[in-house]
Amino acid sequence: MSFTAAEIIYLASQRLGRIATVHPDGTLQVSPVCYTFDPGTGCFDVAGISMATSRKFHNVADNGRVAFVVDDLASVDPWRVRCVEIRGHAEAIKASAEPGGRYDGAIIRIHPERIISFGIDDDRDPHELTVHSRSVVGTAEPSP
Repeated sequence: MSFTAAEIIYLASQRLGRIATVHPDGTLQVSPVCYTFDPGTGCFDVAGISMATSRKFHNVADNGRVAFVVDDLASVDPWRVRCVEIRGHAEAIKASAEPGGRYDGAIIRIHPERIISFGIDDDRDPHELTVHSRSVVGTAEPSP
């Protein structure tokens, strides 16, 4: 399994993430998005209103590179950040919209290649926390 049990619980408890995509000219775009996570496949699906016409959808269709972050502040006293960052590739999938639905049926499906988490399953003092970083089995090692 690519994700730890604590990471799965955390990802299921959150609603918003941020997806970073690459424009054809190489500039970056970061967008806040809602997502669903399938722990069975390890994939994230991002949907939204008019997704098929969005810049992020076209960026993914052009080059397939993404980074995705889910994070929050578990506490401000002491300051305790939790996050899961995904680096990988994505598909721009067009599908039929459900009648009367708010979405156009298009999704961005993110396939993790690298997982980086912090503060998810660690009860140590915030200044003693460490980053947990690993490649997903079956994918090529990404460049730094």
